[in-house]
Amino acid sequence: MNWLSPERLWLLAGVAALIVAYVIAQRRRSRYAVRFTNLKLLDRVAPKRPGWRRHLPAGLFLGMLALLVVGFARPQAEVQVPRDRATVLVAVDVSGSMGATDVAPDRLAAAKAAAHDFVADLPEQFNVGLVAFSGTASVLVPPVTDRAAVGAGIDRLAEGVAGPGGGTAIGEAIATSLESIRSLDAQAGEDIPPARVVLLSDGANTSGQNPDQAAGLAAELGVPVDSISFGTAEGVVWGNTPVPVDGQTLQAVANATGGNYFEAGSADELRDAYADIGSSVGHRTVTQDVSARFIGAGLVLALLAALASMFWFARLP
Repeated sequence: MNWLSPERLWLLAGVAALIVAYVIAQRRRSRYAVRFTNLKLLDRVAPKRPGWRRHLPAGLFLGMLALLVVGFARPQAEVQVPRDRATVLVAVDVSGSMGATDVAPDRLAAAKAAAHDFVADLPEQFNVGLVAFSGTASVLVPPVTDRAAVGAGIDRLAEGVAGPGGGTAIGEAIATSLESIRSLDAQAGEDIPPARVVLLSDGANTSGQNPDQAAGLAAELGVPVDSISFGTAEGVVWGNTPVPVDGQTLQAVANATGGNYFEAGSADELRDAYADIGSSVGHRTVTQDVSARFIGAGLVLALLAALASMFWFARLP
């Protein structure tokens, strides 16, 4: 934590002096009470009260002073704030291999459930779009802040929804996502918004444009591609056709664009991967004045000190 006016922290020495003075006063009061020989009269004049109750208002008041001094010194801290026009494109593989049941109930169903959770956890001001891809890629939902529309699009994810043709077009998925980002608003063509592509697939690229070219464009535009390789080596479809997961292309795309690469062999691992991505998507770290936090906490302590003093001793501290 940094301070805009660190010299003001010297006022804490005054608070420390008040604490010392209070302790000395309490000790003198105890010695005076012992000298009072008429104990019955002492009990009537100064009946016993719980020690913590007697000292609590003063402690709260001194705590308030300390917090106000800290706030007066204008502390600064680094905080994460959402980026303006932040946009996330979720691209999901809907090719036939996503029907493999090595992840219960199957790869695509687990991917849809995790995508729902991921989108729901994003800040509501984020624009979120949805791309489905197999042999080709298509935008199911353009970037919007309407979470219901995105959720409905995720529900529609199914084999064939991306269009005719088999295979896995990872390069097409990236290119289509980038085009959707560049169409966000009137200025996106020249001033691309802070954006990220989150791509999930279970295999290597088998159709469409070269993923290296698409990744190069993403890197040029400053759009990281976070990729998730989803499935296991034991996946099969249509009874006995093996569809082992292959994440080599996905890892290369992530590395080329400055994104993160994840391997998920279960629904839980997929949710963890999405959670890791969500913690870094669309935010920037800025230094902000946080003095209001300390001043607010100090005012709360002042209120508590006043209430404790009035209710227990019928007076203000």
